[in-house]
Amino acid sequence: MATLSTPGLHLPSNSPQPPSGSSYASASSRISSGSNNTYVMSGSPVKSSRKRSQDNYTPKIITTVGQKPACLVNASVTYVGNDQIYAFGGFDQYTDEVYNHVLKLNLVARQWSLVDNYGDIPGVRMGHTANLWEGDKLLVYGGENEHRAYLSDVIIFDLKTAHWTQPELNGPAPRGRARHSAVIHDNKLFVLGGMTGHDSYVLDDVCYLDLKTWTWSRTWRFVPRYDHSSWVWGGKIWVFGGLGEDMERTSEVWWLDFRNSPAFEAGSTYGPEDRAYSSSRYQNYSSSQTVQPTTGSTGYAANSSSVQVNPPSHMINRNPPIAPGSISSLKFISSPDLPTQALGTHFHVFSSGCLLDFVTPASVISSFETSLSALDLDTLRWSKLADGKDLFNPSYRWHYCAMNEDGTQAWLLGCPTEPPANGGNPNSEEYLSDVLPIDLRKLGLLGNSLTLESHSEQAKMPASDTHATSHLTAIGADLARTFDQPPASGSSADFIITGERDDEMDLSDDEHSSTTPSASSDLQQQQQPANASRPIHVHKLILQARWPHFSRLYSAQMSEFHTKRMHIPEPYAAVRAFLYYLYTDSIASNPNSTTGGTTGPSLEDVAGMLVMSNIYDMPRLKILCVNRLGKELDVEHAACVWERAGTAGEEWLKRRAAAFCMTHWGRVVRTQGFRNLRRRAFLELCEEIDRDGRVVGGDELEAVGGLGGGRFGVGGVGGGQGREGRKRGVRDLSGGVGEDEAEAEGDEDEGMEIG
Repeated sequence: MATLSTPGLHLPSNSPQPPSGSSYASASSRISSGSNNTYVMSGSPVKSSRKRSQDNYTPKIITTVGQKPACLVNASVTYVGNDQIYAFGGFDQYTDEVYNHVLKLNLVARQWSLVDNYGDIPGVRMGHTANLWEGDKLLVYGGENEHRAYLSDVIIFDLKTAHWTQPELNGPAPRGRARHSAVIHDNKLFVLGGMTGHDSYVLDDVCYLDLKTWTWSRTWRFVPRYDHSSWVWGGKIWVFGGLGEDMERTSEVWWLDFRNSPAFEAGSTYGPEDRAYSSSRYQNYSSSQTVQPTTGSTGYAANSSSVQVNPPSHMINRNPPIAPGSISSLKFISSPDLPTQALGTHFHVFSSGCLLDFVTPASVISSFETSLSALDLDTLRWSKLADGKDLFNPSYRWHYCAMNEDGTQAWLLGCPTEPPANGGNPNSEEYLSDVLPIDLRKLGLLGNSLTLESHSEQAKMPASDTHATSHLTAIGADLARTFDQPPASGSSADFIITGERDDEMDLSDDEHSSTTPSASSDLQQQQQPANASRPIHVHKLILQARWPHFSRLYSAQMSEFHTKRMHIPEPYAAVRAFLYYLYTDSIASNPNSTTGGTTGPSLEDVAGMLVMSNIYDMPRLKILCVNRLGKELDVEHAACVWERAGTAGEEWLKRRAAAFCMTHWGRVVRTQGFRNLRRRAFLELCEEIDRDGRVVGGDELEAVGGLGGGRFGVGGVGGGQGREGRKRGVRDLSGGVGEDEAEAEGDEDEGMEIG
């Protein structure tokens, strides 16, 4: 069962109206002058000029006011919902002071404010974690205080009452630590890695706190890391980024599969055996240092009763057992889209079944090397969602990243590198004065809820009571049986829809175009356009429930109400795929199609559905289409996807497809999709190349290491293909890329070491 994690701290590793294309006004103008008044639905929107009025998506920086916090080091910054971000603790590198402030940023008012907090106020700390829990609480664990003592306490901040509380914990508490990672999953707080001890060595352990019984589990060995990120997805705990024992940044991803592991699935209990274990574990250092309560700059008296000061490192057992379950790792050697961890300021967060890597500007990295990349956790392949120059202003430095729970919005917090030119505060660089909000849905991500809903692992139970297995789930698997079945088959279909006839469509389909009596058939044949496709048999009840535009149209008792027939001037395959989506709520391909099952929509069909989602104002369908097209973009369909994305106004997808076409130009121009471009679209695609651009031959490209599909000199060892990649291009001059060769090409994109 695919699962989602609760987002915590993310620190750097260093009744709507139809759109104009489908409005009643424009559609009514297409009613024929004949007595039958046949209504024809609007087709693809026509672009009024080559340059679209819609600008590319570029996030806008927000400048905040109020009690802005300093650019603290190792504070916690957490999005808590309701357009609010909370910051707690941290170290001021300019004053050497450690804080226990609680500050709130109202994103609507763009204002910071100091939160008056009460109760069992914690001591000052940095390097802790703060996770949103139960929607209205912050769960703070660990960190390091002003005496450089490592903490292992748990404190809870109620967002509604601004009160701190400290639960009574059971079980063997883990070592105090800082700069670790923590993630909440299944009512457990998982804690991984960090730094501890007087010599600040790197921890390699994992444990969890059962939030129902407030009992710590035992500690297991996993992977040594600090300043890393972790999350839970698909029954696995994932770890990426940070530094290891060699103090070098790594591009390895580790995961612990804890499915069917009783040690992780069962809740922790605390009995005599645990007490004995805990007693023996700490018997050599039962006394701990006493730290006097301090009063920070907030004026709040800090409670230090929870401080655990670690003993000397030689007194600590460094050899806990290896974590139960399957531990795996994968090291990325090269890929055109692999972000270099050694350069820039990185923020690693989880969203939509992917690890996102924000590579933001720094003094040692150019704007061309910044980016937003995604690692798909199902395929373990990197892809670039956006160039950094389209997202990040090089005059700003970003220090923290916060995410909402659904993974659809991200906020970077930072400051400009230079004082404002208008004579403002010259010390503005010392404060978290600016916020960069990024809408990840505009970059092709579904969000956690929608990704989980469509994730294949949720189909472990029978698809429905009548289908044991299906690539569809629940009611969609059953309704698919009734889709496009003539009434004579007993399907009870009561409506017919046609699309534009495909060029290769067999004329023999005409004899199946109607199942009604002959007199009615003659009348309907007169009403439909000459290029109408064969009929698609559907149920108007399903269309009314699932298609708002059809519901409005049918309620107005247009001609379709009487003729029970409609023509959509879009390609037949796209229309059929669109209607199939209305039945199944799925646009995924059918992995069992080779065994006789119904095939799912192709990428070309999905590109057509993207246009239809724009015409008929269906945002859910649009998000699904953009996500699949962005993930599965290939040579054969790149030109088609580029054209349809432009028609639908999806500028991010259009830019992504254009970049793909430019990178693989020699292959793309030999595909049928490229040949099918209209002359106007063909010219516009050619103009995607900058004015000084030129075509580089295979030998010259190989010399600069660009055959891997990346920029010159980018992509690791020769880009991953070398001379063999050029040979495949020569073999494919007469056509597109074959399936086997395309698959081989994809396999060579990334070098991997599996441990």
